Formats: sequence, structure tokens, C-alpha cells
Amino acid sequence: MLVINKNSGPYINRFDLPGGSLEDGETLSEAMKREFLEETGIEIEIIKNIGVTDFKLPWMWKEFSDVHHIAVYYLVRKVGGKLQTPEQFEGQDSLGAVWVTENDISFENASPLVVKAFEWLKTGDLGIDAHVYTDWKVLK
Repeated sequence: MLVINKNSGPYINRFDLPGGSLEDGETLSEAMKREFLEETGIEIEIIKNIGVTDFKLPWMWKEFSDVHHIAVYYLVRKVGGKLQTPEQFEGQDSLGAVWVTENDISFENASPLVVKAFEWLKTGDLGIDAHVYTDWKVLK
């Protein structure tokens, strides 16, 4: 699985999936393609929408004490580009991408989104309930 090295947020210093926020007027699939390219250097096509799940965990940010990520999972295929260190700009939270296997991943070095993606590979199911991590530790 291709993951990014996260340099900010609740998953700082962990592996995470490429992704991010929508820009004005952008669809989910357009955002996924753009974010993937920005964070990895790889151009993709979306094969399938796998599903949606959400994650809640403690993280102090502005006036908030928790983060609630709603994750949309896609199966994608590389159609161009090559792995490269992404351009660094305000809001860029990727230090670059690496390929990992399930044996490389744990909650100590990866976001719950990555762990869930590997679980989906084994089971074909994301589940329907939110995944709540009350004891999440943000690395420094």
C-alpha cells in the first residue's frame, strides 16, 4: 500500500493515506486525484469506491479537543507519475510517500485509516460503526 509520511496533525510522524480537504467546487473523486498527485507524485484513476467510515480521537487543535475524520476509501490504479517528495507549502502535510506491507504497520507508526485499509484488504468490510480511540497519542 502506498502511504505518506505525515508531518502535521494528529497523525504526525506516522504513516497515513493520501487525502485531504475539498477545494471550492471540487468533487470527492477530483480531490482524491489531486491530493494523491500532490502528496505522492503519482497520477491515479479511481477503480472503485470501497466505502466510508469515520474515526474519532483526542487532538487539541484551535478550540477543539477531538478530531472526527470521515474517510472515503477508494481502490485506485497508477496511471502516471513517479514517487517524489511533494512541494512543501502551507497545508501540505506529506513529507513523501513509501510503499508498506501489512507487516510494516502498527498503531505505533500508522494512522487508524491505514490500519483499517489493511483490515479491508483481508475482510472486504470497513464496518458501519465509528472507530473511537480515546487513548490516542499524538507523536512529536
